Amino acid sequence: MTASVYRKSGGARWLVAVALTFMVLFLVLPLATVFAEALARGFEAYGATLTHPDAIAAIKLTLTVAAISVPLNVVFGIAAAWAIAKFDFPGKSLLVTFIDLPFSVSPVVAGLVYVLLFGMQGWLGPWLREHDIQIIFAVPGIVLATIFVTFPFVARELIPLMAEQGRDDEEAALSLGASGFQTFLRVTLPNIRWGLFYGVLLCNARAMGEFGAVSVVSGHLRGLTNTMPLHVEILYNEYNFVAAFAVASLLALLALLTLVLKSILEWRFGYHHGSAGH
Repeated sequence: MTASVYRKSGGARWLVAVALTFMVLFLVLPLATVFAEALARGFEAYGATLTHPDAIAAIKLTLTVAAISVPLNVVFGIAAAWAIAKFDFPGKSLLVTFIDLPFSVSPVVAGLVYVLLFGMQGWLGPWLREHDIQIIFAVPGIVLATIFVTFPFVARELIPLMAEQGRDDEEAALSLGASGFQTFLRVTLPNIRWGLFYGVLLCNARAMGEFGAVSVVSGHLRGLTNTMPLHVEILYNEYNFVAAFAVASLLALLALLTLVLKSILEWRFGYHHGSAGH
């Protein structure tokens, strides 16, 4: 159907109007409200909130967790996608199912599972206590929970991309004497680089914004185990709304930055979900 037909269609105009109305009501207005409330007392109060020791600790912890979980998910995502797309092996369908597991399991349930495994009263609790290792209510537990909820993003971007590209290029490189690592570095990686970047963007945004699983395993220790979303919750529950929205504005800026980078990636390199241009 041509563009002129769309312009003449009253139904199409109504659909566009409805879509724009929903976008304004559920995206633009809430986002504008976040920044308006954050700056309700001026830039001085806004800056004071973000430089408070608890806020700084929450920001540092969020960045630390993302800096650990995202690279690990990149390694897993590349390895899993390469194995699934380029090789046939027993248990392949099971691996694909496991990759999708975090999409079907509530993050809160995932957090509870980690508590049951690594908590002081959990299955491994006595051994951890004996060796003076603390995972739950500490940074390691937050990292584990974040890795669980984010590990599908990179793999899910790369699997269809690698499958579409086939195995011919890798087989040609191997037949010419290249090692497996050389084949990946010089043949596979250049072909997936924009899909990989896309997956990293989504993974990082989810890692910094995760709430459910992290809330269960963190213990809400102010200045120690509170990430930015948890710090927002505490401030809001204390009726410190301006401070809560100030910290939330940083997460909103992260979301906007991710959206801008995603749009640039799609426009500049012709990347679309599940495929990439060369």
